[in-house]
Amino acid sequence: MIKRVIHNNIGSIFYFKLAKSSCFSNKRLYNHINNMKIGTHNGVFHCDDVLACCMLKRLPEYKDADIIRTRDMTKLNDCDIVVDVGAVFDHTKKRYDHHQREFNETLSTLKPELGDKYKIKLSSAGLVYAYYGERVIRTVEPKDAPLTDENLKVIYKKVYENLIEEIDAIDNGVPMTKEEPQYKIRTHLSAQVARLNPEWNSKQTIDIDEIFKQAMDMVLKEFLYTVNYSISVWLPARDFVKSALERRFEVHSSGQILEFTERFPWKEHLFDLEMEMGIGHEIKYVIYNDKPKSWRVHAVPIDPISFVLRKPLLKEWRGVRDEMLSDVTGIEGCIFCHSTGFIAGNVSREGALKMAIASLEANV
Repeated sequence: MIKRVIHNNIGSIFYFKLAKSSCFSNKRLYNHINNMKIGTHNGVFHCDDVLACCMLKRLPEYKDADIIRTRDMTKLNDCDIVVDVGAVFDHTKKRYDHHQREFNETLSTLKPELGDKYKIKLSSAGLVYAYYGERVIRTVEPKDAPLTDENLKVIYKKVYENLIEEIDAIDNGVPMTKEEPQYKIRTHLSAQVARLNPEWNSKQTIDIDEIFKQAMDMVLKEFLYTVNYSISVWLPARDFVKSALERRFEVHSSGQILEFTERFPWKEHLFDLEMEMGIGHEIKYVIYNDKPKSWRVHAVPIDPISFVLRKPLLKEWRGVRDEMLSDVTGIEGCIFCHSTGFIAGNVSREGALKMAIASLEANV
């Protein structure tokens, strides 16, 4: 690693080069006076300013930018873009502080086309993501299979929900719950970043700018994982669910039973797509191939994490297995029915579908 560190009594400028891919990977030392400059505060860093800098460094115009960590307004005014410091939010001037008393922006207020579901006040990470997130995602997408504009918007929302929203909320001190949780902690990346700061009673001499660099590497890995997972794993699953919803009347005339050809995470997608497609809560059961000679019929819950079901499998089936279950149901090939009535098994597609239809048509 090559580095040059310049300190003064207010802030610091640091230049560095990592040998391998990271937020700071470059082919030359950052010592050119005409480099772009990203400004943020010095001292204790937080997940939002670290992630904001990471995302900006993904963009071509800021790839080789120096990161100026200071609270000196003279130095900040000389920066091309400033995040999490400066007491100004003005996109036209590329100033993205969120600490002002009057600041109340959310992703929904800045991007009303997304609807009004995003109510968490933005941090500097959320502000940068709001304006540059789609471009940042484009830097991560597979070059041989770029996202369509429609899928880019889907991934943009999913990355916000799975990563950025949590960081926004924690940095702004938003209570996680009043009655229902307002956001979900999926990574606790904020705590991981906070632990990198030196302890208050540490006797060691620590270069805080070097630690900030470590924080950026950590946060970048999480961000890239979230985007790549959303594109390569989450999005294909969503496409499968959407296709199944479009074909639901081919499975059963009611349109209330979905069929998947394999096992994959489907619940979250089902609820999102029901809303998007205006279906309501019509879907009662999902059948899918679990493994050779094993199909499942799954009762749909009232929400993705609930154990309360829209319509459980028949009560008299619950906790019964094998031939005894086949006798009770009058359907060949039954394997089991869970004691809560949320899932059952059959050796064949036809048997699983018959179990779903029997439960659907039961007057209970």
